[in-house]
Amino acid sequence: MKNRERLQFTGQGGEYFKIWIVNLLLSILTLGIYSAWAKVRRNQYFYRHTRLAGACFDYHGDPKAILKGRIIAVVLVVAYTLAGRFSPLIALAILLLILLVMPWLLKRSLRFRLYNSSYRGLRFAFYGKTGGAYLSWLAWPLASVLSVGLLWPLTQQRIVRYMRDNSAYGNALFRFTAGTGGFYKIYLLVIPMLVAIFVLLLVASQLVIPDDVEQRMAVGGALAGIGTYLGMLIFGYPYVSARLQNLIWNNTQLAGVHRFTSEVKASGLFGIMFSNLILTLLTLGFYKPFADIRLARYRIEHISLIPGADLENIVAGIESQAAATGEEIAEMFDFDIAL
Repeated sequence: MKNRERLQFTGQGGEYFKIWIVNLLLSILTLGIYSAWAKVRRNQYFYRHTRLAGACFDYHGDPKAILKGRIIAVVLVVAYTLAGRFSPLIALAILLLILLVMPWLLKRSLRFRLYNSSYRGLRFAFYGKTGGAYLSWLAWPLASVLSVGLLWPLTQQRIVRYMRDNSAYGNALFRFTAGTGGFYKIYLLVIPMLVAIFVLLLVASQLVIPDDVEQRMAVGGALAGIGTYLGMLIFGYPYVSARLQNLIWNNTQLAGVHRFTSEVKASGLFGIMFSNLILTLLTLGFYKPFADIRLARYRIEHISLIPGADLENIVAGIESQAAATGEEIAEMFDFDIAL
């Protein structure tokens, strides 16, 4: 086995704050139009400060393509909102249209994002088919809804598998090997915690709420529900997020021989997310760029590549094989729906 190569992140909060504040002001002054250019500047800062084995990643997205995607998204949302004021049936028809086109848009967006990402001058790629997109982003989520969420871990595994198995670095394909058991295990550990929070808050509410309050139990249940939701955001989300990152990266391979590891701690992620939230609230949002840098550094620097061969030879080999196809696919990915 070759030496582990840990990713590094060299971004600084002070540097990124300057980019963030300019992006924010220009986006406001241009009524959101500049946000596409802001996204490119943001991505370029984060990509170019993410390093692996001495080389950094890069982002090449065209702001005009991103603006095109955002116009599509805004048109769909505005059409749905306006239709809702005049005709529920037309609004429902537009909502169904959005649901029907969304998998195709997401597939195009993912292709755009990967094609415009590179490492050592060699671009990433996405080869997912439209049928797979509809199965992953429409059929499985609908099945999850119909099962009252019981199929959500299976749905999430199918979505991740579709995205990873169809992604590539040059023409070297990634492969995702985790089954559904790992996803169910994550959520099965979260559910008892949420149930315990709800029961504790419900009991506490009955001790605090006066006896003469009408529908005392219902009021207590509502308060316990709100508290459980906040508990899920504050405690549950960092836990699920950390476990998912580890599960996904620990089961991702490149070209069948190069592996990745992730060692994010749920407690560490909770500490960063919670302190970021408090500091962002206390500073009226001006701490957000520093929070973004802290979170990115923690997530990125806990991921490593375990190459199956010398890294220089890997990149050189992939690059020589990919050269013939790069020009052909360059014109296909011309917009990004992601906001």
